[in-house]
Amino acid sequence: MPRISVENLRKHFKTGDIDPVYVLYGSETYLRDRAVRAIAERCFGEGDLRDFNDTIFSLQDVENIRDALAAADQLPMMAARRVIRITDVRVAASAVKDTLKEEFEKLVAGYLEKPNPSSVVIFVGSELNGNRKMTKLLGKHATVVEFAPLDDKGLSGWIERLFVGEGVTADPEAIRHLTAISGSDLVRLSSEIKKLAAASLPSGRVTTELIDQLVPRTREIDSFSLTGHLINRRPKQAAVALKQMLDDGAEPLMMLGLIGSNYRRLIIAKEMMKQGRDSGELARAIKLPPSVKEPFLAAARRTEMPVLIKAIDRIAGTDVAIKNSLGGGTSGARMQIEMLVCELAAEA
Repeated sequence: MPRISVENLRKHFKTGDIDPVYVLYGSETYLRDRAVRAIAERCFGEGDLRDFNDTIFSLQDVENIRDALAAADQLPMMAARRVIRITDVRVAASAVKDTLKEEFEKLVAGYLEKPNPSSVVIFVGSELNGNRKMTKLLGKHATVVEFAPLDDKGLSGWIERLFVGEGVTADPEAIRHLTAISGSDLVRLSSEIKKLAAASLPSGRVTTELIDQLVPRTREIDSFSLTGHLINRRPKQAAVALKQMLDDGAEPLMMLGLIGSNYRRLIIAKEMMKQGRDSGELARAIKLPPSVKEPFLAAARRTEMPVLIKAIDRIAGTDVAIKNSLGGGTSGARMQIEMLVCELAAEA
């Protein structure tokens, strides 16, 4: 059986074919669980008695694998198929953390080698270590799909598809803006997209202005926090904040843009302070979220202009380095922005 991508799973759904065994795993649980539901939906037709034929077995109790495979061997009751969902599957680097235990290898292999043609078994989990025996057994006999966190490119494509599904349009700039300020929580993004789609009527066009009006700035607020660590010479906290954002799927260039934007805001605020503008006017001019207004303006007051200008020069240099692929691909881009953050925190 093949290991396929999430995109190929979508194409697989369109063919109408149903495989006897699926393994869906990964940390992107929103898309994973939607795929599980989509497979189950395709197994039942109008008039099928689904309540008796769609069963969930959790491997929080490891012995449940016996009952799950026994149920899979049964014929469906007043339906074309039986669906068996085996959840909480984990095959970790260490056997002590496994929920799909190697002691059940013979039992699992027996079913996988000759699955019941009238059943669809779906293994659902978060971790499948590729070096372990049970993972290799599943990979040999099942259709395997990994649901990893989306990077910013994948996230943009997913957002665009959801807008199209809602019957509205959003240009690439608006989608990038939504990604930049919202982060990568797909549950939250799905809710925000529905809200934006409804608010965009009757034109049916989602703009950056509409996004600014309706969507809280989760990821941008994170970037303000990171900038605060840089300005206040907290390299350890800055490194931790950056790692968390990158691990959550933010691309290095996007992060660089947010850091650069915040330093430009600091320079603008500094100039406006010299002109005697009040804090309300400052906040409106540089579009500060209320939760970060006071600490951000305080940072602008105490930071010398030469420090800010030097930071902008260093950010520009990092931008060139990343775009010229210095350091080598994605890992090189991450290394470049990590070096930048360390230097900015040391020089503030």
